[in-house]
Amino acid sequence: MTTAEITAYLVSNGAWTYSRSGGPGGQRRDHVATEARFELTADVLGGLPDHVAQRLRAGLHLDERPLRLRSGTERLREHNRDRIIRRLTLRVGEAMGPPPPARRATRPSRGAVERRLATKRRRAATKAQRSSPDVD
Repeated sequence: MTTAEITAYLVSNGAWTYSRSGGPGGQRRDHVATEARFELTADVLGGLPDHVAQRLRAGLHLDERPLRLRSGTERLREHNRDRIIRRLTLRVGEAMGPPPPARRATRPSRGAVERRLATKRRRAATKAQRSSPDVD
């Protein structure tokens, strides 16, 4: 399945709610529900193939909490909905993409080791000077 197909499935089965958006907008703002909210839970993934559902569950952290997206910056409900769909598409693409390559362990260079040890010696000498002299 492509990212667009997965996103279309999630958009059609997720929970959409709309409310009045804050901020400027004149009298229309007080009467029109333009803010869009989208909530996606792990239960929605049941209609997808198992390997896709597993990747999405892990990549979107749906086992821990539902995915909630909101947008209220545009004046039209459809524009806010489109912004959420674009963000969801990016997240699905990241979740379905390959995992990052494993980190290769590297040794510090000889110069780096010598600089670190020289700094430790200087610091130890500074602290040794702070102590009171031994009185016999």
